[in-house]
Amino acid sequence: VLPSTFVLYASHRYGWDARQVGLMLALVGVCSILMQALVVRPFVARFGERAALLTAIAGAIAGYALYGLAATGPALLASVPVFALAFMFMPAMQGLMSSKVDSTRQGELQGANGSIMGITGVIGPTLFAQTFALFIGSHGGPKVPGAAFFLASAMMAVAAVLAWRATATAKATGPAA
Repeated sequence: VLPSTFVLYASHRYGWDARQVGLMLALVGVCSILMQALVVRPFVARFGERAALLTAIAGAIAGYALYGLAATGPALLASVPVFALAFMFMPAMQGLMSSKVDSTRQGELQGANGSIMGITGVIGPTLFAQTFALFIGSHGGPKVPGAAFFLASAMMAVAAVLAWRATATAKATGPAA
């Protein structure tokens, strides 16, 4: 959602120019760097990759929702640290997936991941741009400029359920009580 709609969204909702959008994206980039350089490794060491993955997804759910709800530019800026948690997603996911695959099949795993990223790279921009256009257009329906972010948040909620289930360890079953 960010690459396909953020510039349009910020221009439409807040009247931001290219400089303001660029500064916002720079802030997001700095948060990404700080998260990956300072937080991911100690977080994973203390809580594990599963907790990092689920925390990242929770950060994305909340961050996207806050982006969509932010009525002002300062409110949007204030939501960046919440969204920054999402930057733990890829390292945690890669670690979890790599640990489940034999060393001789790592290439297949990375190839499959690359294919999925390619497919989503084609579908995502159209889906989110069309959602944004639909909810700001003159169709007579409700005007919800943050609709694309709400859709992203909902999709991440589905991802949370899938990640929770896929990473759950089998519980040992004892004798019936």
